[in-house]
Amino acid sequence: MEELVALLDSDNLVCGSVPRSVMRRDNLRHAATGVLVRNSAGEIYVHRRTPTKDVYPARYDFMAGGVIAAGEDPYDAVVRELAEELGISGVELEKLPEGDYADDLTNYHAYLYACSWDGPVQHQPEEIDWGTWLTVGELIARLDDPEWPFVPDTTALLGPYVRSLA
Repeated sequence: MEELVALLDSDNLVCGSVPRSVMRRDNLRHAATGVLVRNSAGEIYVHRRTPTKDVYPARYDFMAGGVIAAGEDPYDAVVRELAEELGISGVELEKLPEGDYADDLTNYHAYLYACSWDGPVQHQPEEIDWGTWLTVGELIARLDDPEWPFVPDTTALLGPYVRSLA
């Protein structure tokens, strides 16, 4: 059975749900989570999405996260996504300011977090095909390099925050 996604109105209140495929097809406003992962050295975890992702395939990202399912609490969703995508669990999550992002492919309200992790990272093979730790300076240089195509939503939502860490 296809995953049901919570839809949001302009006040970020849940106003219904639809199958994920309908949300993507019609670019409906929904909620999503994102978490920036740093280690104790201050490096940020950067990964590349698989070519089979339904939005922004094969692009680089520095945020783990995903769509919030119908009936799911945003905090529970970010904990779930972090464990699924990177194999990280049991960490303290720091709440960052929420944000909105919309383009021709997606339209969502983001519940954003940061965490610190020094353990191993285990990719979900359906979603991530490569990853590494980068210093803040290295990540900023990659963000400014057209040879490194990053997902536009993470860049818009968390790029200014990353740049403020330099």
